[in-house]
Parts: sequence; structure tokens; C-alpha cells
Amino acid sequence: MILYPAIDLKEGRCVRLLRGAMEAATVFNDDPAAQARRFVASGCRWLHIVDLDGAFAGKPMNAASVAAILAAVNIPAQLGGGIRDLATIAAWLDKGIARVILGTAALTDPALVKESCRTYPGRVAVGIDARSGRVATEGWAKTSALTALELALRVEDCGAAAIIFTDIERDGALAGVNVEATAALAQRLKTPVIASGGVASLADITALKTHESEGIAGAILGRALYDGRIDLAAALAVAD
Repeated sequence: MILYPAIDLKEGRCVRLLRGAMEAATVFNDDPAAQARRFVASGCRWLHIVDLDGAFAGKPMNAASVAAILAAVNIPAQLGGGIRDLATIAAWLDKGIARVILGTAALTDPALVKESCRTYPGRVAVGIDARSGRVATEGWAKTSALTALELALRVEDCGAAAIIFTDIERDGALAGVNVEATAALAQRLKTPVIASGGVASLADITALKTHESEGIAGAILGRALYDGRIDLAAALAVAD
């Protein structure tokens, strides 16, 4: 199971939100590249980057910080936030991003998901963020009537590298990951599922790993890394 330390970017700084609220952002590092180097030094093999401003604006807003991260480390990174057309996907992949994440576009532009997965096999993931089971979009500012499972089944045949499932109500709250919902989703899909939101302890990672054979392929770690609740090296040992 792969662990993805998260670097969420807001106005060029590394922050964490509480349940997706931009006004509840806590700044943890003014230098995202330095933060990336710290994660790599602890042994991680992937990074998870989110352009929070881009998610709201619908276009990249933290390109300089992303570029600095890519220049600072030599491991692959996946990136989400404000990626809503093929030109933006191509630009990020050309700049060194290993995998882009389509979130809002997965709901509003399913043709883009199909085209991008076909054009860039293995390099496109779908982010499904749910609030009370319903898909949220545009930086979690809007909630649709569609359930996470319904959207996942819609994109199942597109060939996405992974589906990243976030329980918004758990995100940043350190309340524990929603293992049950994540496992239930993974069991219905052929596409690997990456868990996100609420991972607060090594016990959460252990619980997710028990469902690895059912399709949970990874987990994103955020606030618990930044506030010291989880030691990354120890977490990687559990995941391995």
C-alpha cells in the first residue's frame, strides 16, 4: 500500500484545511519545496499535491510552488486542483507531474476523463470527494446529487490509474479515516482506490491495509503528519 504525504498549496504556502473550508486554513510551511524534501528524507515514494486556489479558480494558481517541489525532489508526484481541460493536463505532465487528478471535471466533463485516460494511460486519476456520501466539486464549494459510488461507476471504464476517495467531513479533522466507506467503494470497482481524509494514527493505516486485497491501494496523509501524530517513517513501515 502506497502512502502519499500531502502538500496542499494556498497562496504559495503549505497549508491544511479543516473539512475543506478555505477560511479554516492552517499554514504549516512557507516553503513547500522544503516540506517536500522532508517527506522524501523520511522515505516516501510518492507525493500528493493539491492546488487549492486552482480548485476554486478552475485553473492553475500555484504553478511556481509546484515547479519548486518538482525541482527539489526526485520521486513522482500526483497533482490535483484546477485541472479541467486537456491542455492543462498536457502542460502539467510535460512539466514533470507523474499523474494528474481530475475532480470537478469528472462530474462536469466525463468526455475529458475518457480522452485524457486514453491519451495518457496510467497518468490520470479521478478524485471523488464526498460530503455525506454526495459528490462535492469546485474546491468542495458545491455538492451534487450524485453519490460517490455512482460517479465512480460512471468513470470505471475510462481506464483511470486510480480513484482517490475523500470523505470531506473527516478531512483535516483527525477523526479517523472512513475505512468502511472506502472499502465498500473499492469492493465495487476494478480501479484501485486511494483513501483520503481523516487518517490520524498508525491504526488507521493498519485498518486500511487489511482491505488492500479488496482494492485499497494507498492512503493520503495530511494534518496528522504536520502536527506529529504520525511519524512518516513508522507509517511507511506499516504500509509495507
